[in-house]
Amino acid sequence: MILRPLYIEKIIAYADTPFIKILVGVRRCGKSTILRMVAEELCKRGVSEESIIVYNFDSLQHEEIKTAKALYNELKHRLSKEARTYLFLDEIQEVKDWEKVVNSFMTDFDVDIYITGSNSRMMSSELSTYLTGRYVTIRIFPLSFSEYLTFISHLVHRSAPERGVDSVSGADNRLIYAAAPLNIHAEFVRYLKLGGFPAVHLREYALDEAYTIVRDIYNSTVFSDIVRRNQIRRIDQFERIVRFAFDNIGRTFSAASVSKYLKSENRSIDNETVYNYISKLESAFILHRCSRLDICGKEILKTQEKFYVSDPALRYSVLGYDPDSVAAMLENVVYLELLRRGYEVNVGLFSGGEIDFVAGKREDKLYIQVAQRIDSGQTEQREYDRLLSIRDNYPKYVLRTDEFAGGNHAGIKTIHVADFLLLSEY
Repeated sequence: MILRPLYIEKIIAYADTPFIKILVGVRRCGKSTILRMVAEELCKRGVSEESIIVYNFDSLQHEEIKTAKALYNELKHRLSKEARTYLFLDEIQEVKDWEKVVNSFMTDFDVDIYITGSNSRMMSSELSTYLTGRYVTIRIFPLSFSEYLTFISHLVHRSAPERGVDSVSGADNRLIYAAAPLNIHAEFVRYLKLGGFPAVHLREYALDEAYTIVRDIYNSTVFSDIVRRNQIRRIDQFERIVRFAFDNIGRTFSAASVSKYLKSENRSIDNETVYNYISKLESAFILHRCSRLDICGKEILKTQEKFYVSDPALRYSVLGYDPDSVAAMLENVVYLELLRRGYEVNVGLFSGGEIDFVAGKREDKLYIQVAQRIDSGQTEQREYDRLLSIRDNYPKYVLRTDEFAGGNHAGIKTIHVADFLLLSEY
């Protein structure tokens, strides 16, 4: 396993506290692996293996555990009688009324509980009802650009010359990277196309092979977590809305615009159904909603929101790779990175126009403009003037991927998107 210390540290910080640790995120983003990493870290810190119990409810091995009573009886007989028991319950949403069991164990036994889930049932009203004040939620995302670089540096059987690095053959005849550095900007182009699902980076895949893997992730999420669970009957209509949302990543749109689009294809749908479908995609962590913020009035606007996909490869696996979508996907990866780092992210709106992102975290704030390229003085003036019109002293960035001279313009930092993603702090 390739460690993901960002999440291990976040989760371990709550070890042996009276809180249930709930890991949530889109399918196949690495939650189960991170759960095992946390268990291993506890062992390193002195917890005995006998005190750690792991269940994966996606496995046929535990297929018979489908009710709260069955889960309670199964776990109760495995608790340690001499020390605290550490319960790791993977994809627990497969068990009906699991919240009642977890709450009971926290009340009646000496346990420390870690669980994962992939859909809204992990964030539902039942959690508030049964676990009020007794849980912390840790969002897990697909690989960040930094994590992606760590993954590829560990890979074997890869064509090193493709990346301009030297390689040597190890004792087991596997390909091993030598010390030559990676071309960060070239790797970013590849990351933008392939996304961050760990399964895509376990070996070398061509684009069509990688998108086949990601399309399977998409299908299992849509048809298992959304269509089947919510008993959606008009599947074709639902998929058309998904495609519309993916095709409009980074653009403001409303239910009315979706309805208008479908009517142009001689299909009718009401606004409430559109909102319901979008909500289901959010619940399964396929889409993320980014609301607009009135910068002057500091008011969140509930209309004409933007949506971003949980991984660029999801869009490409459904719609195909399109070079014209790169600008939107640049925004997408920046948005996801800000979420990973704990920022609350909005689109900034003010009289002078729109700021791509206003990111806030406690007393910190960032203003960010993202541009694939700035190829005219008019475009440059537009990008910088919007930031200059904001009269405060919080950091302001223009992120781009083309060649540019200098790194500071009237206090605004200009930086390549890839370099921004690798900064230790903003």
